[in-house]
Amino acid sequence: MSHPTPAADVAAGRYPTATSVEDFARNLADVRARIAAAAERVGRDPADVRLLPVSKTVPGERIRLAVAAGCRELGENKVQEAARKHRELADLDVAWSVIGHLQTNKARDVAAFAAEFQALDSLRVAEALDRRLQAAGRPLDVYVQVNTSAEESKFGLEPAAVPDFLAELPRYSALRVRGFMTLAVFSDDEERVRACFRVLRDVRDRARDVDPDAVGPGDLSMGMSGDYETAVEEGATCVRVGQAIFGARATPDSLYWPGTVASDDGPVP
Repeated sequence: MSHPTPAADVAAGRYPTATSVEDFARNLADVRARIAAAAERVGRDPADVRLLPVSKTVPGERIRLAVAAGCRELGENKVQEAARKHRELADLDVAWSVIGHLQTNKARDVAAFAAEFQALDSLRVAEALDRRLQAAGRPLDVYVQVNTSAEESKFGLEPAAVPDFLAELPRYSALRVRGFMTLAVFSDDEERVRACFRVLRDVRDRARDVDPDAVGPGDLSMGMSGDYETAVEEGATCVRVGQAIFGARATPDSLYWPGTVASDDGPVP
C-alpha cells in the first residue's frame, strides 16, 4: 500500500538546504535568471523586479552566509522573530521587511526596526504604526494587503474595500504607500494562481485611475518560490522568495499563514 509523500519531504527534494556561501550564490543566481526570463517573456525589464529573500525560520549563522552571498534585504513574517534577528545580526548591512500579519501591540517593534511593512490591511494597524512612527520621527514604506483568492483563511482587504481604505490613509502621514501585496491561492492549477495576480494588478490599476497619488509607485508584491515566475509575467515588481534561496523549511506553513496546507512559498507538487 502506497502513501502520499509528505509535503515537507517533497519540498526538501525540490529545495535543498543552502549551507555555504556558494550554495546561496548559486540559488540567488538561479532565481534571478528565472525572474529575468519571465520578465523577458512578456516584454518587461528584469531590472523592474525586486527580489526579496525571505528568511523566516532560518538561523542567524545561515543568514550570515546568505548576506555574504549578496542578500541585502530580508523578509520575515513574524515580528518577534524579525526583531530578534535584527538585534542578533545588527552588525550586518541588512534592511528588514515585515511581510506577515501585524497585531497593533506589535506596532512599536515594527516602527523601531523595519524598513518596510507589506501587510497593511486595517486602519487600526495604520493608526498604531503612524503613532509609533511619529514618535520615532521617521516614515515607513507600506504595502496594502489584498485578499485576491477570496479565501476566508487569508488576511487582506477584499478588493472592493480597497478604494475606501486608500482614501483614509493620508491621515497617517508617516506611512508611505508603495503599492499592494497578495498571497495567491495555494494550488497546482497555474490559471487559478495567475488569476489572483491579475486581480491585484486590476486593483492597482483601478486605484491609480481614481487617484494616482494614493498608490505611490503602484508596486505589486506577489509571487513566492512556487509561483514567482507567473507573478512576474503578470506584473509583479517584488517577489518574496524563501525556500528557493534558503532551502525547504520543516516548520508547518500554518504557523506563518493560517489555514494553509501546502508550501507557504507556493504549492508543493
